[in-house]
Amino acid sequence: MSMSLADARYHLTRIVGLVRRGLSSLRTRGWRATAQRAGVHLRPVPPPPRTPLVFPADGPFAAFAVPASTQPVASIVIPVYNHVRHTLACLRALAEHPPAAACEILVIDDGGSDETADWMPRIQGLRYHRRARNGGFIAACNDGLRLARGRYVVLLNNDTVPQPGWLDALLATFEQVPDAGLVGAQLLYPDGRLQESGGVVFTDGSCWSYGRFEDADDPRHASLRDTDYCSGAALAVPRMLLEALGGLDVRYAPAYYEDVDLAFQVRAAGHRVLVQPASRVVHDEGTSNGTDTGSGVKAWQVRNQQVFAGKWRDALTRQLPVGSVPGPATLHRGRRQILIIDEAVPRPDRDSASLRQFNLVRMLLAGGAHVVFLPTGGEHGGAATGALQALGVEVWYAPHLKGVGRWLRVHGRRFQVVMLVRHHVASQCLPLLRRFAPQARTVFDTVDLHYLRERRGAEVSGDPGLLRAAERTRASELAVMAASDVTLLVSAAEQLQLASDAPQVRVELLSNLHEVAGQGQDWAQRRDLVFVGGYRHPPNLDAMQWFIGEVFPRIRARLPAIELHCIGADVPDSLRALAATRPGVHLHGYVPDLVPWMAGGRIAVAPLRFGAGVKGKINLSMAHGQPVVATSCAAEGMHLRDGEDVLVADGAEAFAEAVVRLHDDAALWRRLSGNGLHNIATHFSMAAARAVVERVFLDTAAGTGTGGRAAG
Repeated sequence: MSMSLADARYHLTRIVGLVRRGLSSLRTRGWRATAQRAGVHLRPVPPPPRTPLVFPADGPFAAFAVPASTQPVASIVIPVYNHVRHTLACLRALAEHPPAAACEILVIDDGGSDETADWMPRIQGLRYHRRARNGGFIAACNDGLRLARGRYVVLLNNDTVPQPGWLDALLATFEQVPDAGLVGAQLLYPDGRLQESGGVVFTDGSCWSYGRFEDADDPRHASLRDTDYCSGAALAVPRMLLEALGGLDVRYAPAYYEDVDLAFQVRAAGHRVLVQPASRVVHDEGTSNGTDTGSGVKAWQVRNQQVFAGKWRDALTRQLPVGSVPGPATLHRGRRQILIIDEAVPRPDRDSASLRQFNLVRMLLAGGAHVVFLPTGGEHGGAATGALQALGVEVWYAPHLKGVGRWLRVHGRRFQVVMLVRHHVASQCLPLLRRFAPQARTVFDTVDLHYLRERRGAEVSGDPGLLRAAERTRASELAVMAASDVTLLVSAAEQLQLASDAPQVRVELLSNLHEVAGQGQDWAQRRDLVFVGGYRHPPNLDAMQWFIGEVFPRIRARLPAIELHCIGADVPDSLRALAATRPGVHLHGYVPDLVPWMAGGRIAVAPLRFGAGVKGKINLSMAHGQPVVATSCAAEGMHLRDGEDVLVADGAEAFAEAVVRLHDDAALWRRLSGNGLHNIATHFSMAAARAVVERVFLDTAAGTGTGGRAAG
């Protein structure tokens, strides 16, 4: 495929941007850190992680035990008719990798003639039920439903090998999605190829196994998704809902189309039908009844398609037409499709910008949108990518992402809104969007005004080279704003700055997004000081060098037992060396869970001497009832009142005095704690941001198309 002019411009702009940012990084971070950052961009992108399939060892039958509970959350119903070796492999897999959830396993023998009746009663914990006569798959499943005691009924074919974690992933989906009514697993062939990631139903009632024979890790198939139906080989339904629906419809007896019909019944009852790719089940398709629809039990598939089409005639008019090739654009055709482009997927446990982005995605999904995330670096983000996929975000990565331009050429026309994060990403991608997604509204998310932060950093350091770099950043950011439909800012202070620098730009204020955790422990149960922030961000490194070097010794002189806990990744050697000379300073580096530090620390410090935007570290502490001492720069644009919501102090002596005062004054501490919680709820909660999110992303009446928009 030839490279277009827009593609060439994208690559050239990206290279120039990397060079400029590298030079700026050399000045602020030094050559070691710069080389490491450059390596991230230049190294070959590894393939996404793939967990190998697990199979139980084959061998002669010997008694063993399966998971069992008298108060099960889930009842796993396995209908069988001979093929005892398959049943044995399925049960061995369940025994070797038991689910975390309490469960019971029921084998419903549909009158078979092999060793099933001899072996099953010898398996400890198994509930074995033998039908008096053969009635078919539907009759066996309905018997299992009547015997089930769990909150959820899980139908599982005997020719399956459930992979570790499969059941817990299914059940977690019901907790995550309150209106979920049926959740199915991703089915794999024994060789690892995808058999089905949900199913598609066409207007004539015929079906399509989505993703068959493709890569199970392909982004099209790897995220939680609404689907037309899920195969009865591995699916879960709340028992009360299944009972209310009367079980599987016997008009499809002995088998076939009962799972498709069940999905349509669940949806008609007001619930969602979802496929959960985090639940993986190997399925030896066709073991029970073969694959020939011209004879045997399989012939009922042809007959039952007509039965299904007659029952659901009206609903089928809303399905894809026969002959369509299902894909992301068509499967999500009824929803607003929103694309987010950034360098990498957000890591909400590492920085406030990521937490804001992650919570914005949650709001978009709650608003009914389908969200697609495109990391320009192309790297699979591991657990961070998995977290987005678990929400239902379609995340792309190498080797399936073979370039931003090539991807947009295929997918660009499906989006109503595209959000570009950070000015260097936006400047690279805007020409591609004009070419391949001209219909989309372009939203530029500044995260913070980079040029304002860089200018302030240059002023603190007195480096004229950094000041010149800040002016280049200013020109780039303002150019992107002029070319975008909407610019998102995080603070009123930045909004005021832009009113002077670029009054023609249409701006919307979307600040940090937090959930209010609550008061937590009281003053007497808390102790010490806490700072949160990664050290690749120059303002954080400067803040801690200043605080540890000049402020903390003053505090320690008055409070000898107090300690400082610094939480954040990428601690440089220079800071470790400084901390080693200051008793009471602990550099913990990255920690996966911040809550204990927010709930147990008495005071959070935000000693930033330069920066821009809204400081997530302040928001995070206040959301947990932890009062903050901050500099004027750190408190800027956050609706904070000195002495009521926060203590503001500049200069080493003043900052130390404020910390000591707050540490010892329980009444002041409690006032700031309560007012801080109120500040978060009023200005930085998702409820406070809902109107802006709906206006910018979800309002179908708003204008679309690339190109700047004058402020209204």
